[in-house]
Amino acid sequence: MTAGLIERRLVSHQYDDLCIVDIVECRKADRRHVTLFFDREVSAEIVLPPAGAKLTATSLVGGAAFLTFELPEEARNDFEIAGRSVSLVPAEAELSLLEGRNALAAVRNGESADIVLDWLAYHIEQQNADAAVILDRAQPGTDKKFANRLRKGLRRRDLPCIVVLLSSDIPLGRPDLPAEAHPFCVPEAPGKDRMVVADPCPWSSPLGMLSIYEIMRARFLDQSHAVANVDVHDLIPPGKETVFDAAISAEGGLIALVGQHCYPWRIRKGEKVHFADHTCVQFDASGGRQRWCIAPSKSPKGAIWRLVRVGNAEPDMTRTQKFFRHMALRHPAPTISKIVPKTSLIEHPLLLEQSTEHFGHNPVQMPEIQLDTKSGTRGRCAIITTMKNEGPFILEWLAYHRAIGVDDFIIYTNDCTDGTDTMLQMLQDKGFVQHRENPFRDSGLKPQHAALQAAEDEPVFRDATWLACIDVDEFINIKTGDGTLDALFAAVPDANMIAMTWRLFGNSDVHGFQDRPVTEQFLRCAPEEIRKPHQAWGFKTLFRNIGLFKKLGVHRPKGLKPQLWNKINWVNGSGRPLPKDIYRNGWRSTIDTYGYDLVQLNHYAVRSAESFLVKRDRGRVNHVARDQGLAYWFRMNNNSEVDMSIQCRLPRMQAELARLMSDPEIAAAHEHSVAHHRDKIQELQAARNNAAFYDELTGPRLEKLSRMHRHFGANVFLAGPGSIPDEVVARDPEADWFFSVELQGDTKH
Repeated sequence: MTAGLIERRLVSHQYDDLCIVDIVECRKADRRHVTLFFDREVSAEIVLPPAGAKLTATSLVGGAAFLTFELPEEARNDFEIAGRSVSLVPAEAELSLLEGRNALAAVRNGESADIVLDWLAYHIEQQNADAAVILDRAQPGTDKKFANRLRKGLRRRDLPCIVVLLSSDIPLGRPDLPAEAHPFCVPEAPGKDRMVVADPCPWSSPLGMLSIYEIMRARFLDQSHAVANVDVHDLIPPGKETVFDAAISAEGGLIALVGQHCYPWRIRKGEKVHFADHTCVQFDASGGRQRWCIAPSKSPKGAIWRLVRVGNAEPDMTRTQKFFRHMALRHPAPTISKIVPKTSLIEHPLLLEQSTEHFGHNPVQMPEIQLDTKSGTRGRCAIITTMKNEGPFILEWLAYHRAIGVDDFIIYTNDCTDGTDTMLQMLQDKGFVQHRENPFRDSGLKPQHAALQAAEDEPVFRDATWLACIDVDEFINIKTGDGTLDALFAAVPDANMIAMTWRLFGNSDVHGFQDRPVTEQFLRCAPEEIRKPHQAWGFKTLFRNIGLFKKLGVHRPKGLKPQLWNKINWVNGSGRPLPKDIYRNGWRSTIDTYGYDLVQLNHYAVRSAESFLVKRDRGRVNHVARDQGLAYWFRMNNNSEVDMSIQCRLPRMQAELARLMSDPEIAAAHEHSVAHHRDKIQELQAARNNAAFYDELTGPRLEKLSRMHRHFGANVFLAGPGSIPDEVVARDPEADWFFSVELQGDTKH
């Protein structure tokens, strides 16, 4: 037989909780060898062969054992397995069927016959394939037309290859996962924490029986010229030599195949998805899907064919070849964004050429987007923020940022009772800020998100060259030159995004509220290298308003326009480039990306203990449902060391603050807010629960813990200070030790 379809089945047997997946008999050196492939790890002691037989090999692949026995010529296949006597009828190996051929070893899991035919035709033309063994994962009786359509298609297209279609009477998928088509099974699918995941479906879930490649080898492929392990939604593009010739030429007869996921930008309504629709890849993808191509005659003795590698064999890495995995074929979805963030997709020239030239297709391409090439001058810099009952702290924050060169402020408020809103309205009337009522009630969004959305329609936003979303407890601390934005921009002239990593400033053991600048009172903070808690290395982003992203975000702009990803020049606070894997949604620094040499964001999240009572009573503008309790204070109150870097910048702030306060109306508004703040503190402390809370905040236990953060694991910050035993608190903060806990129950806020 030189071409056509051959159908075969696995010889499977179910024995209570033990399953034989397949049984293969072959002849080696005129001796009978029978291999039993089990679905799990099995001890050879529970498998007793016929009299005169001997065990010659045991192997384990993916937790599933297979045992090979040499049987006497006349012996019957009568075994005893786990105490049960069974008479087995093995499948005869058919190695001569594909002897000397270039074969594909593949899995089909839902793909149509037309897709499989296109896959075969592509590899026949591009790689000189002339055979394939395809494991059909379909449950018996559920896809009766597939084999017939495949057979007819092979004849109709006159494809010169032999195809063995191997099916199974038992499910071979992972028992704990839904159908492989479900987005949950796509590594890069967004929103997995919010997905409604279907029930496990081992008939169509991702392959779990990884010994299937050894079964294919034993039954059909061990005498093939070369075998490439790729699935029916994978295409190996042409190279300098075919993948099969590369394996034959390789040292040890083995090469690695590295797969890259590819996606359509969009599928036209009413059309079936095809290889040719896949023209995009992720710009920030890392690694790749590992597969292999092997020349069986050259492979070392003892080599084991596995899913992603060949055991006991080393590939010739000088001959590695690439393939593309066409994800929407295995994972069809109503929209591509269900299986991949579209903000990560960019067109790949080779895929575009393949689509149009090889397949003659007209794919839906990404729309072209032009970068907003604002004037190369510095332009105006604007801050967008939200406030609620922050009256005593507004003027210092405003004066400081005006002093370093911020031009415009647009401030959204809601539900203020301390004069914050009236003060800001007055400041607007005097030309210092733009004040708006937060529209969150009409939008259904959280206050901070509603404000950012509304700001996008403001002239201040549209006219700004540089933008940042900075809260009133955050101060841009520029450490280069004269401490101004101009000095920062001069230090990183090519940057269009600057990540300003938080430096958490604690309360410096200050208990009572004082009407003094926050930047003067609180000098103790977290060390520069502080991986925990999770929030410690968050950053805010100062960015050029040139259309790289679709909308504002709290920490950084959001909705990357992927066509422009290579126009991004995002640096950290030391001016070093940030990796592209943060471009789409990164918001915190890591040990490899943090930097404070040029700029940091001083984050005075707690201020004094008395002011924290008011902050807690006020509530949040973002995580509105979370109480700012002891756990929040513990996480954000870091008093490990002293940082004076902002102090040399304060005289300019003090001069601007004095200028503001020289206006009697502004001074009166400030005094009103301060008086209200003091009254609120007194009111809150009069309540028994708040008094107890305040006593705990200011007690020696939490004061000591504020200097011990570097010793704690992440779960300690999630569980809260109550999870730390007294004997741990008693340890020396300067000593070298580590403590963590098992997280039980909900995260403490």
